[in-house]
Amino acid sequence: MKITTELTDMAVLHEIGDRLERRRIDAGLTQAQLAEEAGISKRTVERIEAGHSTDFVMLLRVLRVLKLLEALDQSVPDLPQSPLMLLKGRGRARKRVGHSRRRLEGRAAAPTPAAAWKWRD
Repeated sequence: MKITTELTDMAVLHEIGDRLERRRIDAGLTQAQLAEEAGISKRTVERIEAGHSTDFVMLLRVLRVLKLLEALDQSVPDLPQSPLMLLKGRGRARKRVGHSRRRLEGRAAAPTPAAAWKWRD
C-alpha cells in the first residue's frame, strides 16, 4: 500500500509497522533481538509493528538498527533559506512565522455592514 494523504493516521501507522516488520525479518532479527539492539523493550517493538502509537525516539532507535535512519533525510530534506527571504531579513534566517497585528485584528473582528451608498449631494 502506498502512503498518501488520503490515508488515516491509523492506516499510516499500520503500514509503517508492516514495513518495519518485513525489514526486521529480512535482516534476520527477532523482535527480542531488535529490541535489545535498539535499547527498547520487546513490547515496544511489538506495538510499533502492530501500528500502535509510539514515542518518536523509540521509532528512531528501531530505524537506526534497521539502517533506515538515513531515509528520514529524504523524507524531510534540509531546505536552505530562500535568498529573497535572506535579503528581506538582512542576512538573518527566519526562526518563526509572524503575523501583522492588522491581519490578526481583521480576522477576529466580525464584518460590519456597509453603509448605504449614495450619490454625492
